[in-house]
Amino acid sequence: MRLGGIFDIDSKRVEVEEEELRTHVPDFWEDKKAAEAQMRKVKELHYWIDSYDEVAKMVDELSLGFDFIKDELITEEELDGIYAKTIDMIEKLELRNMLRQEEDKLGAVLRINSGAGGTEAQDWAQMLMRLYLRWCEKHSYKATISQLLEGDDAGIKSVTIKIEGDFAYGYLKSENGVHRLVRVSPYNAQGKRMTSFASVFVTPLVDDSIEIVVEPARLSWDTFRSGGAGGQNVNKVESGVRLRYQYKDPYTGEEEEILIENTETRDQPKNKENAMRQLKSILYEKELQHRRAEQRKVEDSKMKIEWGSQIRSYVFDDRRVKDHRTGHQTSDVNAVMDGEIDGFIKAYLMEFGGKA
Repeated sequence: MRLGGIFDIDSKRVEVEEEELRTHVPDFWEDKKAAEAQMRKVKELHYWIDSYDEVAKMVDELSLGFDFIKDELITEEELDGIYAKTIDMIEKLELRNMLRQEEDKLGAVLRINSGAGGTEAQDWAQMLMRLYLRWCEKHSYKATISQLLEGDDAGIKSVTIKIEGDFAYGYLKSENGVHRLVRVSPYNAQGKRMTSFASVFVTPLVDDSIEIVVEPARLSWDTFRSGGAGGQNVNKVESGVRLRYQYKDPYTGEEEEILIENTETRDQPKNKENAMRQLKSILYEKELQHRRAEQRKVEDSKMKIEWGSQIRSYVFDDRRVKDHRTGHQTSDVNAVMDGEIDGFIKAYLMEFGGKA
């Protein structure tokens, strides 16, 4: 089967045997961090081998299906179903093969900020938040809102979502950029068609296996009370934390303040831990950006994340969602807003996966 060569399955079968042998040594778990990293490596190899074996089994079943049709043992509809399932499995494996960067396998931190435009833009930011939460739910990722700033009248000004699960960053990095909404606004008394913007920024969620240096002298903390909207259920204890980090770029010498707020729990130490993890994610992403700059040529301007150069347009009246980087589009706006964005993710990864 040609897929075996594409995914290098034979060498993976040899490699997994060697890597599993390393887990059988008596003192394997003495270094817990190294042991967990080794187990993740074995798990990833098994994913490829097991997925390939499953696809190979489906291809064999499909091949037999054509003979069964002649003998009237199955219907054409049943054969079509086998074919569709086989193609779906192959495409998923092919898509996963595009996630080759070291950071792709990590979870993600996703931030949404509303653009200029007041209530309409804030409502759009909230719609995007729902879209990504629904996507996480469909893919069994754990999504936790770690910071939410509500809008003045409706919607949200900003939100930070922690997304835990294998390859969440690899898939969601395609969402980095400015998202543009065009619709007849329910907040406009004249019923005019309005355009709104929101920016989405995705960084890898670093884990304990990645060493990131945080300089204590550049770090400071504030605490504040956190609670629900309208002053109800207000936390009387200052459990909310605000982290300020005076970052100095080791490559350019430029300085900037990184500000992170976390009200995820009512446990201040836990919120501090979560805020530190977000800081490490940001620092890791900055290091990755420098690393990528050395490894590849400057991307085409349409790939850049900058206000005003939207990556995707959602035009409700025309029932059209179009990605301007890949040309992929759909007329099923409702499905997209309900988290069905895999088509856009796939198109992006198939075109830019090797260099994104």
